[in-house]
Amino acid sequence: MATIEKRTNAKGDVSYRVKIRIKGYAPETETFDRRTDAKTWAAKIESDIKAGKHFGQSKRHTFGDLADTYMPKSKDPKRLEYWKGVFGKDMLDRVTADRIADVRDKLLSEDTVRFATPETGNPVKDAKRKRAKRTGASANRYLAALSVCLSYGVKEKRWLEKNPCDTVTKCGEDKGRVRYLTDDERPRLLDACRPHADLYLAVLLALTTGARQAEVMTLRWKQIDFKRQVITLTETKNGETRSIPLVGEAFRLLTERAKVRSLTDDRIFPPTGRAKKAHCLDLRQPWEKALATAGITDFHWHDLRHTAASYMAMSGVSLVEISKMLGHRTMQMVSRYSHLSDGHIVQTGEKLAARLGV
Repeated sequence: MATIEKRTNAKGDVSYRVKIRIKGYAPETETFDRRTDAKTWAAKIESDIKAGKHFGQSKRHTFGDLADTYMPKSKDPKRLEYWKGVFGKDMLDRVTADRIADVRDKLLSEDTVRFATPETGNPVKDAKRKRAKRTGASANRYLAALSVCLSYGVKEKRWLEKNPCDTVTKCGEDKGRVRYLTDDERPRLLDACRPHADLYLAVLLALTTGARQAEVMTLRWKQIDFKRQVITLTETKNGETRSIPLVGEAFRLLTERAKVRSLTDDRIFPPTGRAKKAHCLDLRQPWEKALATAGITDFHWHDLRHTAASYMAMSGVSLVEISKMLGHRTMQMVSRYSHLSDGHIVQTGEKLAARLGV
């Protein structure tokens, strides 16, 4: 119910203070110069509250409150923590599209840990290499982490009327490079990895399954079905469980490793004793050493995933099957490999022509 209180200050100016009290909702107050404006506002707020359309909560909760509430559900807690550092103390009604866009531009202007150019082998020149700027794709991942949190505030908590991220323009993204191992590079890399048992097994798993680095390195024995020769991935990037094959030498090496595995740690790649807080073994240094030994440049761990997808495409595997293997939700991500399957398409056409006798 709304009440309107007339007030007169020392100068004789008159104002009207509205108070709205409805059971189950926090009180709402506002002050107007005219009684008609006060009545109009009171009628609208009462109507919105009863219809579930009033979001005065955005003035009573900070973004930090929302981020803390949503954090256990977040699939990208690190980036959400970043936004909490930016907007944490601000009331939700102060998290506007303009401010989000300003942070987006700041993200794009910042240096990352990556270098803009590959190593030359010259210590003097390499020491002067510039850091690469954050890509549009990376900035969009930050925006996505914020957007999903704000959507939770709209749909679940009802602390916001709308998601300000909806009107923020996303950054342009590159189509995505497709760098894969050539027939000459593949044996050289495997030979260079072979002396390091953990690295060799991890690389084999990545090449034969197309799994992401995190999916491989955080594997646990309970995910391995040796009878069916299948690995079940539960902690995936898109949150969906998927199965990948366990074949060839990777199957043999895992079978041997299973015979001498730890009884107190079910991780396949447990961290060393020194890295007590790590979730898995750190293979960065042996990986970089193997690349140098094999003489392979401009190649990242994620390119092992591209290699698996590229070889599948060139072997005639359909893009739909590749997307299921890689765990892509849309065909847009896997379409980058479509040009590699042109040869298979021609072979298919030739088979059809032969069958038709033309």
